[in-house]
Amino acid sequence: MKCTGAKILVECLLEQGVDTVFGYPGGTILNVYDELVDYQDRIRHILTSHEQGAAHAADGYARSTGRVGVCMATSGPGAANLTTGIATAYLDSSPVVFITCNVVGSLIGKDSFQEVDMTGIAMPITKSAFLVRRVEELADTLRQAFAIAGSGRPGPVLVDIQKDATAAETEYTPLPREQHVTHGGLAALIHRASQNFRPPEPDQEDLDILARMIREAQRPFLICGGGVVLSRAQKEYVEFAERLDAPSAFTIMGCGGIPGKHPLSTGMVGMHGSQASNIAVANCDLLIAVGCRFSDRVALDPASFARQAKVVQIDIDRSEIDKNVPTTHHIIGDARRVLACLLERVEQGSHPQWKEKVFSYPRQPQYPISGDTLNPKQVCGAIKRILPQDTIVATDVGQHQMWCIQNFLFDYPGQLLTSGGFGTMGFGLGAAIGAKVSHPDKAVIHVTGDGSFRMNCNELATEAFYHLPIITIIFNNQTLGMVRQWQTLCYKKRYSQTDLDHRGPDFVLLAQAYGLEGRRVRTVEQLEQALKEALESQKGFVIDCAIQKDEMVRPMVAAGRKITDFLVD
Repeated sequence: MKCTGAKILVECLLEQGVDTVFGYPGGTILNVYDELVDYQDRIRHILTSHEQGAAHAADGYARSTGRVGVCMATSGPGAANLTTGIATAYLDSSPVVFITCNVVGSLIGKDSFQEVDMTGIAMPITKSAFLVRRVEELADTLRQAFAIAGSGRPGPVLVDIQKDATAAETEYTPLPREQHVTHGGLAALIHRASQNFRPPEPDQEDLDILARMIREAQRPFLICGGGVVLSRAQKEYVEFAERLDAPSAFTIMGCGGIPGKHPLSTGMVGMHGSQASNIAVANCDLLIAVGCRFSDRVALDPASFARQAKVVQIDIDRSEIDKNVPTTHHIIGDARRVLACLLERVEQGSHPQWKEKVFSYPRQPQYPISGDTLNPKQVCGAIKRILPQDTIVATDVGQHQMWCIQNFLFDYPGQLLTSGGFGTMGFGLGAAIGAKVSHPDKAVIHVTGDGSFRMNCNELATEAFYHLPIITIIFNNQTLGMVRQWQTLCYKKRYSQTDLDHRGPDFVLLAQAYGLEGRRVRTVEQLEQALKEALESQKGFVIDCAIQKDEMVRPMVAAGRKITDFLVD
């Protein structure tokens, strides 16, 4: 049948099983938005307050469901506003297809109104970026984009379409997604486009070598990385840890790969890792990192990291091997598949003395009572007591993010939505919207700081319009807390441009201005009551929690230092 490019685009979304799109319209993408009117019963469009919010919402949808998210924006400033969200998805390997429209072909390269080279901008922060000039290329390009975004190590893909390609007509034949990889020329296109991202089958000899290393180890230690979460390999990972009888830490992106309350879990590792985790890294004789890239927030000083250990890295992406930390051995492959193969080779281990040593150190930090304000542990404790255990938690970036990860016991992949790689303040509310849209029956909370909340609090309008009962919990210390902590410890308390007191807004009044509810709390009792009220109200709710300005994240190791050199313990 003959269709316009706009209709082909929407039909291709249906081929991929897309049920929700997040976006913001504009002049060059109007043909697509006009076509969406006829598909309202099959594709839900969520209009956000800002394109960045749409990007984070699509990302939150992807992380919480394990499916490819979709985000749309118009050309020029609309498309450029997506870049922070695209980079956030890229650094955390989140599968999102970003669809933008550009000016017509005759205006490309002429500094036309709202023209920008979006593929050029996006190239370093995507797995692939396409510019579609002809309507005949559109369907197969979109099919490639989805295949690339969701294959191998996931990540964002950009498809920029000239406006005239959305208006032109061509023949279109619907093609079910399961036939894409077997359909003649399309299969070849998808294979060429995604061949660098497809994980190889684990090498049998490499598996046998690691099995032998495990048998010889006396002090094995595991790190659960983001690859475990992305592969949804939590069952295999937990069984592997139990088979080895080995303690296991997790990275920020690995939260939910092993339940936080599991008896083998030592907590987070790295800059703000627990003493148990960091000391175990320094004293183990075999370190196996699954789906972990050893970022500078984990291996702060690569030269001294796990010096007593044979280091083994299991990763889907060959380029991550030996990039940050030299390895003794490595296995390339999908985390779930590699772990399944290892479980066939590894016998039951027992390391009681090693575990006793590791777990003699704290897995969670303690925080002193602050008098007339709340401390981080009290806030997190109240949330855990009142909200369901399977609550999805979206955070922004800063001290509150670390407190949340340290204290919440995440049970499953996709329960924590946070910006680990790019560190994006303002990520949380958009991500919470994406999670709530995809999981309407689950409680969703947005944990933030007063500095981060200012970044994208305009998305309260989206939350209110779509009647999304998201609970926002603000750790309000009237400062840019993480930056102030660094200034306190490393910059002789020279507090340059970090104070936020007397700068507003009143967050309770702000919530009310958007038609939501808000409460300001200073005690545990007030917080618990506000949380109960928020759950019962079934509407958007903002809770402003007063905490001390000089409250710190504990422990902390400075960048570039040995993992056991705690500035704050």
